[in-house]
Amino acid sequence: MAALKPNCNGFGALCYDPRFIGGDGVMFYFHGQKGGNFAVVSDDKLQINAHFIGSRPQGRRRDYTWVQALSVMFDTHTLVLGAKRVSHWDDNVDSLLVKWDGEEISVPTTGDAEWRVDSGERQVVVERTGDANSVRVMVTGLVQMDVKVVPIGEEDNRIHNYQIPADDAFAHLETQFKFFDLSELVEGILGKTYRPGYVSPAKKGVFMPMLGGEDKYQTLSLDSPDCKACRFQRRSEAASI
Repeated sequence: MAALKPNCNGFGALCYDPRFIGGDGVMFYFHGQKGGNFAVVSDDKLQINAHFIGSRPQGRRRDYTWVQALSVMFDTHTLVLGAKRVSHWDDNVDSLLVKWDGEEISVPTTGDAEWRVDSGERQVVVERTGDANSVRVMVTGLVQMDVKVVPIGEEDNRIHNYQIPADDAFAHLETQFKFFDLSELVEGILGKTYRPGYVSPAKKGVFMPMLGGEDKYQTLSLDSPDCKACRFQRRSEAASI
């Protein structure tokens, strides 16, 4: 199976350490902090949080960070996609973790090579787009995500002086989002770039244009919808019946 990769230079991309391409096509970096959780998108019907892993080499004032897991929240449901911690990377070993409402699920590798569930008015599909470590996720009417688990390679570690420990490949996610029903008041690190008329404050011509917002978008946990600027509120079980 030929892997379908996220386009890390396309609209809605979230890759590397972590580098975003906004809905406006403007590239920027958001470092957050290792061990932190941040709202990537927060809107009336959808919230997507990211969990960051990272390292801080000796003498550096801030963390290098990568996205280790994503939590997709809608209605009463939560879909989590994460990279398992692996000591030594192997392209042929599946290091993708998928959970649906807290329960780990297995995405088949044969037949249609997909897992799906009907959740009321929406269908959720996780489809393999490679033999291992690569999937396309669809939540009908809300979002499509191309997700790939990748390691920090030895060459990147050497060039950037990440000082990654020898027993951790720092497996993380590369993701490209496509949204279908965002409001004009959408929030989140990436979400706000989809607002009509949004003008990015990222400095053009800078090697690594950095955007802040750690205080506005930090959440209590990977599956918490609460942050200072968050809009999403979970639908109660009673209201969904």
